[in-house]
Amino acid sequence: MRFRIYKRKVVILTLVVVVCGLAFWSSGRQKKNGSGSFPKEVDTVRRSSSSSIVSSSSNNNNQVQATPAVSRAPVPPPIIQVNETHPEKAKDKDKVVKPEADNTTLVYRGIVFQLNFDQTIRNEEKFKAARQKDDLVVVVQVHNRPDYLKLLVDSLRKARGVESILLIFSHDFWSPEINQVVASVDFCQVLQIFFPFSIQLYPQEFPGNDPRDCPRDIPKKDALKLGCINAEYPDSFGHYREAKFSQTKHHWWWKLHFVWDRVRTLKDHKGLVLLIEEDHFLSPDFLHLLKLMSALKREQCADCDILSLGSYSHIGYASKANKVEVKAWKSTEHNMGMALSRETYKKLIQCTDAFCTYDDYNWDWSLQHLTVACLPSYWKVMVSEAPRVFHAGDCGMHHKKSACMPVSQKTKIENILQSSGNQLFPKNLLITKRLPANGAGGVAPHVKNGGWGDIRDHELCKSYLRLQ
Repeated sequence: MRFRIYKRKVVILTLVVVVCGLAFWSSGRQKKNGSGSFPKEVDTVRRSSSSSIVSSSSNNNNQVQATPAVSRAPVPPPIIQVNETHPEKAKDKDKVVKPEADNTTLVYRGIVFQLNFDQTIRNEEKFKAARQKDDLVVVVQVHNRPDYLKLLVDSLRKARGVESILLIFSHDFWSPEINQVVASVDFCQVLQIFFPFSIQLYPQEFPGNDPRDCPRDIPKKDALKLGCINAEYPDSFGHYREAKFSQTKHHWWWKLHFVWDRVRTLKDHKGLVLLIEEDHFLSPDFLHLLKLMSALKREQCADCDILSLGSYSHIGYASKANKVEVKAWKSTEHNMGMALSRETYKKLIQCTDAFCTYDDYNWDWSLQHLTVACLPSYWKVMVSEAPRVFHAGDCGMHHKKSACMPVSQKTKIENILQSSGNQLFPKNLLITKRLPANGAGGVAPHVKNGGWGDIRDHELCKSYLRLQ
């Protein structure tokens, strides 16, 4: 009798052990399958990152691959507590499951963080002798228009003395096609940096498009009833944030700070930083002109804050190519080809709160506000009468055209330059117009454009000084 009972216990125990073993084996296999493979797109990203982004030039005879960060983890956006005025809605919101980032997005974040940390400079050895300390740094803000970026790269390739610059591409969109354009730069040192809080990296949460955000045009009273998370913070016109418009201002301010204070090779840089965008086009003598303007600034305009390569009006070069003006900076005229020193940057960064809380999604109109509301004095700009920078972009955020025509724009610009070829590379510069001795005063923005009322945008913008 006792033997039968014992036998039954042994059989039952054996069955339990077998079932547990099968369950453990099944879960382990599933976990292995889930973590050991990545989508094909991610494999493409990894291959692209190693071949197009951080590989040294062939002259360096070595290759550095992007590797996962082992000592530091990507920094998430700061958590901003949004006031909740309706507790009953808070309970409903708790029921909404926050979307989780997929594997591809997480890999993108990791690669971006690693590249920003590594700061690998391509062609460094090839142009080490050509680049001297404090030579010009050119920073290009890039989104996702590779055809225009090709035009910019082609114009840079034709610039005399370009081998001396450090060319920094600041991206808010990861694209193999764009990376290929950057990889084609073989005429100077190149560094790529990536805005770490882009819509692409946070597609379903702030700073991207959180599904719990308020619709753009919903009235505030309806937004409060709905319980969307930013109901308390419409802009000056009663509209709620749109990530695609907020991103550009975020990127511009982050880029400015990262280049001056986080790029290690520029730690003691005392030269100029030239800010341009992916749809700009530069003349062959832009470097030559900047050197002449820098010398003229030291001699005759020590209080000039900004050097500008030109405005949007394509003035004929005849009798203008060697002339500059000194005037009050205007965002509508002098936001292209802005060159600034570390001294100007330091004054600007002291106005972080004013820049980050001003209700205008345009970075240049926000700067215009600073010139009259925060900076010690309005900005003085020395600007070339005959432009050395051209706006090739005929489509984009501020344009209504449905079709982009970069080739036709290139033709127009090249015709202007070819017809004025004998006017380029002037031997010296002459200041033809200057502000009155007592100053003409700054220019205040005529109106806020809105699009920047969300407190989360304010706090993220202000946080860049503390991050990375």
